[in-house]
Formats: sequence, C-alpha cells, structure tokens
Amino acid sequence: MELAMMGLGKMGGNMASRLLRGGHRVVVHNRSPEPVRAAEAEGAEAATTLEDIVARLSAPRVVWMMLPAGQVTEDALLLMSERLSAGDVLVDGGNSNYKDTMRRATLLAAKGIDLVDCGTSGGIWGLAEGYSLMVGGRPEAIAILRPALETLAPAADRGWAHVGPPGAGHFVKMIHNGIEYGMMQAYAEGFEILRAKREFGLDLHQIAELWRHGSVVRSWLLDLTAAALAVDPELSDIRGWVADSGEGRWTVAEAIDQDVPAPVITLALLMRFVSRQDERYAAKLLAAMRNQFGGHAVLKTE
Repeated sequence: MELAMMGLGKMGGNMASRLLRGGHRVVVHNRSPEPVRAAEAEGAEAATTLEDIVARLSAPRVVWMMLPAGQVTEDALLLMSERLSAGDVLVDGGNSNYKDTMRRATLLAAKGIDLVDCGTSGGIWGLAEGYSLMVGGRPEAIAILRPALETLAPAADRGWAHVGPPGAGHFVKMIHNGIEYGMMQAYAEGFEILRAKREFGLDLHQIAELWRHGSVVRSWLLDLTAAALAVDPELSDIRGWVADSGEGRWTVAEAIDQDVPAPVITLALLMRFVSRQDERYAAKLLAAMRNQFGGHAVLKTE
C-alpha cells in the first residue's frame, strides 16, 4: 500500500523505514530536512508541503502522523483535514489524550474523513522487533490500514489489534503506559534495596541477568535494565531526574473518574515528581517537626 508519514522523529523515522523495507510506498514530510533526506536514502518520497502530500497519494489517501501530543497534533490534524477528501484516513500514532481523539474523530467524520488512533509501543527497538499497535477507529478504516499494521507489528497475526472505536486505541495505550510506570518503579526500588546491602557485595548486573531467565519477574523492561547495568552498574553518568510524558497523569485521572483504586500507578507517578526535587521542602519540614516534638537532631545546611 501507499501512505504518507508526517513527523520523522526517532519513532516516526523508524516506522517509515520498516514500512519501506516491507515494500510499501511511503511519502514523508517533516519540519526539519535531515530526517527527510535519511528517509529518501531508503527509498521514501519527500513531500515539501501538505498539498504535495495529498497530490502524491491516490484515494483513499492514508496520512499517518507521528507528532507530539497537544497543540502540534491539533494544528496538523486540522490543516490536513482541510486538504483531504471524504474516504481518506488520517492516523494519529502519537500519545494524544483519548478524549481529544474522540472529539477530533467527530470533527473529521463530518467531512467523511476517518481518524484512526494508533497507540504505539516499541520505542527505538520497534524497527528491528516490530511495534505493538493498539488501534481505534471504524472497521472500514482499519481494513484500509491493515497491510501497514501487519508490516509494522512483529508479525501479521500478532502485536496489533483493533481494540475499539475512535479513542479506544489511545485509551488502551494510556493504561499501558500507566502499568509501565508501576513496573519500572518496582524494578527501580528492588534494585536500590539490593544495592543498599553493601556487605553482600551483590552484582546487580548478574542478578538482572539471572532474573531474565525462568523468573516470574522477567520482562523486556528487565532486559533493558540488564543492558543498562552492564554498561555502568553505578549509573554514574545519569541524574536521578525522571520525566513523564503525561499518560501516567491521565491514567491516574481516569482511575479517579471511574472510582477505580490504582495506588501502585499513582505512587509510581508521584515518585517521578520526587525525582525532580534536589532539596524537598516537605522533607525539611518533617525534620523540623521531629525536632520540635522530640528534640531529634537535624542536619544543618552548610
């Protein structure tokens, strides 16, 4: 099949490469020229404008966006919707909020354009291993996309699924990322406890490798942990500052809206906030309170 890829960041560029290697015709468009030239070297066709994208594709056109969530995606979607025709398909493969996706799908449906939301997991490894694709949209639009989905996934019959109507793909990806927060935090805490037991002289990389085989806690995240520990067990070049993409926050908000207790995911999100504080005011106040009621010693700043 043929399609256009808008947004050639690391994941978007890799997805374009996987599609090209799978024999698909790919038109690419990106704000900066370097990723476009790299894609052209692999056989992609460069489109210089949004009108050029539309002109290069035959109906029904498929335009796949891999853009940051928020206003960037909103603007691109509206601009493309003004240029596409009834029967065309616009894919949002980024991490948009599912509520935005549902609203946008309604707007596009009025023009006869399908919005397909594709929650995409796989990171930098997706090019070689394939991507996990959580797809929301009308069945008719998914049928048009199916050849590309089968190429991007690890295999034609696994690693991708049509999970529901517009918005469902991004919703499932949101919960996926919330679970990921909890798993990552559990690994991080466990390895910190192991490291703290200095008298045993534990080799953290050895333990990670041990757990990768046969253990009930084995996972791809553990594989990646082992890879990081193999390079530097002390992680001496890495600051303990952890960002969040927003999907953990949305998952916690959804749990509250649905009256579903989600303490592990919630605490994992809050621990990311803790990581960004060099000197926590709350910790200072705790120390001051202990000093006030019990005369406990406090450490003074130098």
